[in-house]
Amino acid sequence: MNATPQVPHADARMPRQIPFIIGNEACERFSFYGMRNILVPFLISSILLGYLPAGSEREAMAKEVFHTFVIGVYFFPLLGGWLSDRYFGKYNTVLWFSLIYCAGHACLALFEGNRTGFYTGLFLIALGSGGIKPLVVSFCGDQFDQTNKHLAKIVFDAFYWIINFGSFFASLFAPLLLRNYGPAVAFGVPGILMLIATIIFWMGRKQYVNVPPSGPDPDSFLNVVKTALREKRAGQSNVGTDMARVAMLVAAAFLVIGILDLFGIAPAWWPEKLGFVIMACSALGIMIAFGGWGASLQLERARGKHPDAAVDGVRAVLRILIVFALVTPFWSLFDQKASTWIIQGNAMIVPHDQWWWPSWLIKEPAQMQALNPLLVMLLIPFNNIVLYPLLRKLGFVVTALRRMGWGIAISGVSWVVAGVLQLWIDGGAEVSLAWQSLPYLLLTFGEVLVSATALEFAYSQAPHAMKGVIMAFWYLTSTFGSLWVLLTNAGVQNDGFKAMIASTGLSEPAFLMFFFAGFAFIAAAAFALYAKRYPMQDNYRVAGVAA
Repeated sequence: MNATPQVPHADARMPRQIPFIIGNEACERFSFYGMRNILVPFLISSILLGYLPAGSEREAMAKEVFHTFVIGVYFFPLLGGWLSDRYFGKYNTVLWFSLIYCAGHACLALFEGNRTGFYTGLFLIALGSGGIKPLVVSFCGDQFDQTNKHLAKIVFDAFYWIINFGSFFASLFAPLLLRNYGPAVAFGVPGILMLIATIIFWMGRKQYVNVPPSGPDPDSFLNVVKTALREKRAGQSNVGTDMARVAMLVAAAFLVIGILDLFGIAPAWWPEKLGFVIMACSALGIMIAFGGWGASLQLERARGKHPDAAVDGVRAVLRILIVFALVTPFWSLFDQKASTWIIQGNAMIVPHDQWWWPSWLIKEPAQMQALNPLLVMLLIPFNNIVLYPLLRKLGFVVTALRRMGWGIAISGVSWVVAGVLQLWIDGGAEVSLAWQSLPYLLLTFGEVLVSATALEFAYSQAPHAMKGVIMAFWYLTSTFGSLWVLLTNAGVQNDGFKAMIASTGLSEPAFLMFFFAGFAFIAAAAFALYAKRYPMQDNYRVAGVAA
């Protein structure tokens, strides 16, 4: 798109429609985290898993259900982003998926004792929440242009702050609702908040800047990739095409085996724990990784068949996907605070006998998750007002990619600390729940550096016609983060792996905590190497141009 360059206006004002988007996000996040943060405790104690003996087996299954749900939540952004960009636009897609979201909450409240009804509710919430997830942030970004884009960073930070404002109160009160009033109320209240979120979003409909959907695009990301892979050049190898074909065959085989397992007819030699969800997500990962790699090798062949801007846009997206792939280990650590860390907290002592412990409020280990959003609300302004200016004065350039790389490494440190706490528990010590504050602090600091930064990074790097889809790819990093968790949990069921863990002298929980810490450190090192040669982009909309 050719347009006269514009510069930010010093007197630019915040778009007046932003409060509707922010208010919607606050209520939606309360509803989501309210149900999400009590899901594992509810499942462990519910009749839904009554067919399993109480203890480690039921905890493991609750953890599997939770991470399968998370995979769904962060998979469906692909669908929402595609429908928005191609057909319905962001506003309509968000509104319709929000209604599906509300129906899912209703199922949880009504079918607490019915496995089919409850799991249907989880599916609808995953579909609704995932469908709107890539759109609300990019819809917020659409309200800005080149003249006021300097205000967008404030809003993206405020956006992330308000997410955690909703999460904080949900994390505090949802476990209390579950404890005192039962699951119907505990899941029903978040449903009411989701309905309020939908109404708030609808109220701002006349003030929004609505970037129209692109519709069928002959120069879309997928079409450019197809051309690059199909176009043959005399005297040149087709290694990229061959790589993509092999990836398709392997992915198809994975998907078929997953479907057979879903219907209970998988080959007898196939590991039982590698079910449909793991195989389907693995197939998707193989297609994205090797299909994208193959396309990058032959991308120049698409020039002449597609505009240079489209080809350059695809190359930019492929570079962004490498950044995203290196962030997936962070999410494998972060999302386990609502599963592995809750289970660890259940083995710790709540220090009600200490004068400084707020016994009137913190009664359940699951409520420790409230520390995460509380610390986010404190750390975001601290970083922007104190830490980053101080680092700049000391001569350190605080780029988005550097913040993200350090965030991954610091999350690994948090799991080292959690592993040490687990060693104390395994040794028979009575460990105070208060000690979990330290890994929560470190993990949250890592989260602020990674996730809050990535909201701005993903929007600014995405080409205009692909913003919804690239945001969907960003949220897909959480799907693959939970996939790492499911793969690891499946691996520890292997007798050989169990023997290897036993040979270390560590319990299985402690071993896995140190394993995930090492996973994060390796990812942080790889991220730092790639970030050094990543070319930053600026893809904010030009003032007065909606498309």
